[in-house]
Amino acid sequence: MSILLRNVAKAFGDPPLPVLQDISLEIGDGEFVALTGRSGSGKSTLLYILSTLDRPSGGEVLLSGHQVAALSPLDLHRFRNEQMGFVFQFHFLLPELSALDNVLMPARKTRQERARRSLALELLTQFGLGDKLASLPRQLSGGEAQRVAIARALVMQPRYVFADEPTGNLDSANGELVLNIFRETNRTRRTTIVMVTHDADFAAMAGRQVVLRDGRILGESQASA
Repeated sequence: MSILLRNVAKAFGDPPLPVLQDISLEIGDGEFVALTGRSGSGKSTLLYILSTLDRPSGGEVLLSGHQVAALSPLDLHRFRNEQMGFVFQFHFLLPELSALDNVLMPARKTRQERARRSLALELLTQFGLGDKLASLPRQLSGGEAQRVAIARALVMQPRYVFADEPTGNLDSANGELVLNIFRETNRTRRTTIVMVTHDADFAAMAGRQVVLRDGRILGESQASA
């Protein structure tokens, strides 16, 4: 399994308030999984634990066979940079950088900017942004900015992409465009994608849905096609 959770729990505060309880979940290589549930069900917290951006209060998390808790901070940072891409509800583009330079930010951190430039150009062109390379974020629409953010998440060709409500600030047309990009990326690059969404139609575009309620997994379903 690409990602494995065993009896994961998460609590916040003092006294501790449980948010996740006894979560066991397997996600295979190349899966596209949607985490769904009502507000407060724990789906975003689960995503942050899956992506190593947060640590559980109890239980085990394994990624690619690695015990996340056993990794040093340096190794975990390197693992994130090399194997993970992140997309959030807000694009978080740097306002002073062009679309192309924003996409290349992860490569700049690892001094691979020149090596990744052709892929960055390819991604932006593929996403219909070939004429926006020099545009600043304020010159982009919400849908265009989110596509830049997705290209940024993919430029290092990560094994995993984690997306937290990536269509939450978009209209239905741009939301569907973003989801189609995820589906194509999953199909052609075999990238494992885990996405939190509250939209039932968008969740149905994933290969598998995991439904949460009150911090527990309520059930799962596979895509019909």
